[in-house]
Amino acid sequence: MRPPLAGLLAGALVSACSAATTGDLGRPRPNLWSELVAPEAGFWSATMRGEAASYFRLTDDEERLRDRAWRFVMPSHERSVFEGEVSNLAHQRILPVVYQSTDVSDYFRALTSGSFASQASRYNRLAEDANADRLLIGPFRADAGRVVSMDRVRMRTAELSPDVPAEKRGPAEARVVENEGLIFWVCERLDFRIRSYRHALANLVVAMPSREAVKAERAIMALEMEARPLCQMPLNGAFGEGKRPVVYKG
Repeated sequence: MRPPLAGLLAGALVSACSAATTGDLGRPRPNLWSELVAPEAGFWSATMRGEAASYFRLTDDEERLRDRAWRFVMPSHERSVFEGEVSNLAHQRILPVVYQSTDVSDYFRALTSGSFASQASRYNRLAEDANADRLLIGPFRADAGRVVSMDRVRMRTAELSPDVPAEKRGPAEARVVENEGLIFWVCERLDFRIRSYRHALANLVVAMPSREAVKAERAIMALEMEARPLCQMPLNGAFGEGKRPVVYKG
């Protein structure tokens, strides 16, 4: 069951006030909210929802993985302001991801809102967005590979070392679930982006046909090819053998 919409709106307002400027990877610049309040609120919110939550400090690779994930879980167009605030709060784990929009027409509406000189600019923006996503998948995949590898070492040590107390194994397992859940979530949102781009392209062609459509189509196809290795990479099976979570739960 979803929390009341009033709580969502209040959280989005707080997030909006805290994200006036942007830092690396387009994320809001670090401040009191993002560095201290949001992580604590996210931990307890996830715990209250029954999701896996670890109190262990994030490693450098885990921090970087979360920073790079931000690009993919946010809306693919900056005009989707409300959806952006909801996704930001989901990234902080303050809200569950079920609040994120699954309407593939969001991007097309944002893309075609406002005035523009010619239809070519809409196609060009679509191609640029798809290409920008494609170029950022490789670095995310590299970080994901390192995190998955270290999680394998983490769990082997937790299980076999007599020096690790039993109470540390739960948080260790929770962190593995968090990490793999984040990778799954990124893959789900990448799939959503690709479907949104295809929806936008088809509707652009119907509304204002242009030879620029070919460039946009090629960019979307290249994005699909780049996303496939990430979303097929072997993980540690934190959600069970052969199972994938429907939504990010960690």
